Amino acid sequence: MPLLLLQGIWLKLTVLRLPEPCGERSGHCGDGSKLKLLIVGDSAAAGVGVEKQKNALSGQLTAILAAKYDVHWRLIANTGVTSSDLIKNLTALPIQEPTTNPTQEFDYILVSVGVNDVTHLTRSSHWFANIKTITELLDTKFDNPKVLLTSVPPMHQFMAIPYPLRWWFGLRAKKLNELMIKAVKNKKNYSILTFDLPFKPEFIAKDGFHPSKLAYGVWANQAAEKIDELID
Repeated sequence: MPLLLLQGIWLKLTVLRLPEPCGERSGHCGDGSKLKLLIVGDSAAAGVGVEKQKNALSGQLTAILAAKYDVHWRLIANTGVTSSDLIKNLTALPIQEPTTNPTQEFDYILVSVGVNDVTHLTRSSHWFANIKTITELLDTKFDNPKVLLTSVPPMHQFMAIPYPLRWWFGLRAKKLNELMIKAVKNKKNYSILTFDLPFKPEFIAKDGFHPSKLAYGVWANQAAEKIDELID
């Protein structure tokens, strides 16, 4: 544990901090049946690792969906967000009221959270309770939307993190994923999205931590496939 603590401090002091990409965080694109999408969460949801939102998750996902649907979308995500922070962000949103505030109406929601819970040492019990609270907030505010919860990535493959801290983070990520699955196992409107990503240099941003444009493309394609499946 002393070694893990020292490595954690070293990582915090030396990791390259990339800015969030520039670009629109809401919009409308495509033609077809209407699809209202909300993306919420952490720096990965925000698109850290690329310079423009069009190359991030939101831009690539909405572009794919626009080939089939009339997509109205919004992104609410920031660097450093934990599950506790996400609860605060969701609590601040108004309840969906289509007749008075149609911009708050969403029928598909993609969530990315968990990496910061690993690095901030969120306790398992706290994480489980937070996921339950997040699902309750989403169901209440948006009238039981279809929700994709992105699994915590396999952090033991993040080469920017030194060993054995990388190994320990990987164990924690696996545990949080198990608890996420448990938290939503009886909710039919929830799906766990575990996207397959080859951990090669071209799929990792220059900080060694966040997705690259190629990785966001993989994530976007697999999210779009899951949304298609849910619609069908």
